[in-house]
Amino acid sequence: MSENPVRAFVGRSGDYRWDGVELLRYKEEGSVPFRDVTRQTLFRRPDMRGELRYFEVAPAGYSTLERHEHVHAVMILRGAGQVLVGQQVFQVSTFDLVTVPPLTWHQFRAGANSPLGFLCMVDAERDKPQLPSGRDLEEMRANLAVARFFSTKGD
Repeated sequence: MSENPVRAFVGRSGDYRWDGVELLRYKEEGSVPFRDVTRQTLFRRPDMRGELRYFEVAPAGYSTLERHEHVHAVMILRGAGQVLVGQQVFQVSTFDLVTVPPLTWHQFRAGANSPLGFLCMVDAERDKPQLPSGRDLEEMRANLAVARFFSTKGD
């Protein structure tokens, strides 16, 4: 075995980082709406279909509102916030597990005072995210809880 099988956690000064893992932008700026998110790919192998990534949403930041054909398994590792899954909004905190079914609108949002960090396991080969149309947003906003979720971050 030529590659070290251990990727040591090397968080310093409150950062959640792993040895030998590049800290990347979540997505290209301006391509889709999101605020203050980074990602790290912790595990990906050609002989396995899964990929494990760590995302961190800065305080008051949020991920893109999107859906995919694939399932997401998300474990909160740090902080607290909210997640939209379909037409429901949930409070989440450390060690909560969130399952996002296929073709389900979802978005993660950090609380105002602390980051929200989570592991996300998905297929290594996956479809591109689908963004909501104006009609999709209108239908989602018809649900009062979802409308409140969107309004608190200026969407």
